[in-house]
Order: sequence, then structure tokens, then C-alpha cells
Amino acid sequence: MRITTSSLIPRPLGAVLRYFAIGLMRAAAFVLCGYDGVHAHGIAGNRYFVGTLTFDDPAVNDELSSTFSELRRAVPRGAAVGRALDVEFSRLLTPRLSFGANSTWIDRNALGMSARGFDTTAVTLKGLLYRNDPQELLVSAGLAWGLPGVGSRRLEAHGSVEPGVFFGKGFGDLPDSLSWLRPFGIAGALSFEHPTGNGANSDVLHWGAALEFSTFYLTDRFTGGPPKEEPLFQWVPLIEFSVDTPRRGKSNAIASPGIAYAGQNYQIAAEVIVPLNRSAGRNAGVIVKLLLFLDDVVPSIFGKPLLWE
Repeated sequence: MRITTSSLIPRPLGAVLRYFAIGLMRAAAFVLCGYDGVHAHGIAGNRYFVGTLTFDDPAVNDELSSTFSELRRAVPRGAAVGRALDVEFSRLLTPRLSFGANSTWIDRNALGMSARGFDTTAVTLKGLLYRNDPQELLVSAGLAWGLPGVGSRRLEAHGSVEPGVFFGKGFGDLPDSLSWLRPFGIAGALSFEHPTGNGANSDVLHWGAALEFSTFYLTDRFTGGPPKEEPLFQWVPLIEFSVDTPRRGKSNAIASPGIAYAGQNYQIAAEVIVPLNRSAGRNAGVIVKLLLFLDDVVPSIFGKPLLWE
């Protein structure tokens, strides 16, 4: 069955935001008061969920990340080159709730004409709703507000409201008959961006999914039971899929195979961007990310949440 854009994005917008707000308020007490020793770094049981590069991951942390990407597209009589540098910071308010901000510097060049500047700058609230260590499961939700009037007009930066949900599920709880699948895990995100302000573009549905392989399961540090230490110091091959579906216009779909390494206080990752349809382009690109776990890098400042003793 073919799913159209209009069927994916419910109407009216007011009802969507109202139901999301109700759900957010119901979860607020749990997010604010439900501390039960949440692990840092997006960890559930033996599973480390990678800080994904093309969509948001389910972790709620003190972290600072920088992501660089370059993508070339063929245009009549030449080529267009797009480069982007995104910087994102998040700070725990409680063990399950974080406040963050991010902004992206973009450089576009086509046929000798260039456009440079900051894209939409956003502030976010993100809360961990559920964690299950034996099942290697994380679920979180967030609300991002793209600040109106902050960003380059040449890049059509605009205000926006974007609720979203994020999850990660590892397969380490599978039975012995399927033990070969235990290193695998999946992560996903679904968000709905509603532009605000004059001249805003159409609503956009963003979704992403990733298949990850944890090499921790191949080491002697994996005992089959609860981890004795955080499952860091490992390579994680993965492939991400990301799709942007506007209410008006065609979807852009990409696949991004790559690899990440998680150390004690950082993660580095690199992926190749492969367009999956004509709207996303015809040429491959590259994306790299450096993620710092600030609670380990500067424990004297980020050692505990701001609103939690």
C-alpha cells in the first residue's frame, strides 16, 4: 500500500500539538521525579546506542557534539556543493530531562554563486521516558523550538516547532537459539516539523532508523549477564536511513553506512552519504561526528544535573 504525505501528517496541527502537550505533561512527573540510577552515554544494559549522525538518538546526556557533512549534487552546467557544520550542546536538568541548543553553519556553492550563514538555531527539551536494562531498551521524547529571526535569510532560516520521539532496542535478550543476532540493535526517530513565521515552508515529517552492530558482544568483557562496567571502548559498525517528507513536494531519502568508536569520554564516527532517490541527489557525500561526554570530560562542572542533588 502506498502511503502519501497527507496520510502521514495528521490534521489539524492544533490537535497534534495538543495531544503531544498532554502526553508531555503526563510524562513530566516521571521525567522529573523518576530517578532510578540512569546510565550516561545512551546505555541500556550491555548496549551502547551510538550518537547517530543523520537523526537524533534516544540518549539524554550532558554532551557536546560537532558534525561536519559535505554533499555534491549535479546541476545543469555544473555541480552544487553543500557543506554544513552543526554544533549541539545539551545539559541535564534532572537525571532524565535535558535542555539543549544547536545551530548549523552552511556553505552552499553552485555555478560560482554562494550562500553562507547560520541555518535555524533551535533550543530543545528532551526527556527519557523509559529504560529497561534486561531488554536493552530506551525511549525518549523531545520538543525543539527553532528560534524565529535567528539565522540567514539567504538560507531561508525560519522559526519552527518540532515534537519528536526517539528509541533504541538491542537484541541482547534473544534466546540462545538466536544468539548470533544479539550483537545487533536498532535505533529510530520520528519528528514533525511545523515552520512558523511569515514565508515559512510546508510541514515536514522527519524519520530515521539505524541498524547497529555492537562489537562488545565479541569480547571477553561480555559475560552474558548484567555488565560489570559501561560497554564503552568498542567499535560499532552501523547503517542509517533518513527520510524527510514535506507536506508539499518530494521526499529526500539517504542511506549512510559507516562506523563509530566509543571511548571513555568521547565518540567519533564517520559515514558515507548515499542518496536513495533523485530528490536527494546523485552523488555520494561524507559526514563525520565528534561527541564529547561532558560529565566525564569535566566532571567538576557536569558531574550532576543542575536541578538534582
